[in-house]
Amino acid sequence: MSLSQPDISAALRAIQDNQRILVIPHANVDPDGLSSALACYLMFQSLGKDVTVVCPDTLPDFLRFLPSFEKLTQNVAEGQQFVITVNLQEGVEVDKLRYAVEDRKVNIIVVPKKGSIQPRDIVLGEGDKPYDLIVCVDTADLHLFGSIYSEHVDLFSSVPILNIDHHISNPGYGQLHLIDPTAASATEVLYSWFTQVPGWKDRITPDIATLLLTGLITDTRSFQNPNTTPRSLEIAAELLDYGARQQEIIQHIYKTKPLSTLKIWGRALNRIQIDAKDGIVWSSVSKEDLAEMGATSKETHGILDELISTIPDADVHVLFTELEEGGLKASMRSSNAIDVSALAGQTFGGGGHPRASGFRVAQFHNFDLQVLECVQTLKKGMATQRAETQAKNGQQQIPIQNAGLHSVSPKSQDLPKEPARTGIDIVEKVGENDDTKHDESGGTDIVKDLTR
Repeated sequence: MSLSQPDISAALRAIQDNQRILVIPHANVDPDGLSSALACYLMFQSLGKDVTVVCPDTLPDFLRFLPSFEKLTQNVAEGQQFVITVNLQEGVEVDKLRYAVEDRKVNIIVVPKKGSIQPRDIVLGEGDKPYDLIVCVDTADLHLFGSIYSEHVDLFSSVPILNIDHHISNPGYGQLHLIDPTAASATEVLYSWFTQVPGWKDRITPDIATLLLTGLITDTRSFQNPNTTPRSLEIAAELLDYGARQQEIIQHIYKTKPLSTLKIWGRALNRIQIDAKDGIVWSSVSKEDLAEMGATSKETHGILDELISTIPDADVHVLFTELEEGGLKASMRSSNAIDVSALAGQTFGGGGHPRASGFRVAQFHNFDLQVLECVQTLKKGMATQRAETQAKNGQQQIPIQNAGLHSVSPKSQDLPKEPARTGIDIVEKVGENDDTKHDESGGTDIVKDLTR
């Protein structure tokens, strides 16, 4: 399913009609999400737009090689501003502005130098919104933005959203959509968009091409994953023609890893468990593991690929990672026998692609016990999905055989579920003690002489 011309035209108009654009990838960002966000930054900036790219969590060090990485910020501009306007009649000049905070009130004091100001000259209004358009990339659900969304719900509800994604589980949030579940990566969706807009194709620089190729390479695991299509390979070749730096990507993504990453990978691979009967392989990394190895949860990226290559004869591979901020993240891959997007959605409200998906569990008392509970739930979901498939195909149930696997039974029973207007800041923090001078008229000087 390719992008439709009406969707492309609507997205183009949104960029043309708006000046201040906020671009956001999902929390716990991966290379495809960050590369997509930075590619949008460079493209929109080349069109003369004011672009802000917010990374919802800690900036991943292993992606610092990405072009314009230094432009990333972790702060969203505050949405609410109030502007007090003083209409100066002819002949009126202002000498000083002061403020005073008392009894939960902020008093703005205007001292005329010449003439007088009347109450009817004062107007209170709401300032300009910090953003005209939000561009969401590689994010199947608004809640995946984490604290950026939960702390700025009003912003997401008041500013139009352009939703750019390739996950089949994306419900189509926002007012505008560029969603192609057949694309291997979000950067592939962006490439299709960029090359179908007159004038944009010529704006694809080697830096933009490198960003787009980074997302494509990482989300296909160097074109080894089942989501790789002939179109993906064609786009990769075209991006090389645009000057994409393939060897730079390979060097930083696959050949440069800190010692802490190698240690945590070793711990996860040493902890592999297998249930050959049900065709599931899993491993886990706890917060204690991360602390012991001096690693972060982001450094577990890539372990799942090692699980698949180490034990290929399974229908589902899962890596459970306990997150520093709380909760766990489960990343899943599957064979053609299981749709892990449907499995994640039906069991834990997650989603993604049929062959690559994931979910999260927000709260639990014990990480190891929660992992076992998740595995039991997934096994039941897999059995249900197989039965539905067999019923649909009119087949009798066929026993699963994984000759190369040795079963390791979980050491627990089934557990119960646990419960632009541009201006100059005149006050940074109103009401704080500082060294500014006071005079007999009361208040604190903000600007002493506006005529100077």
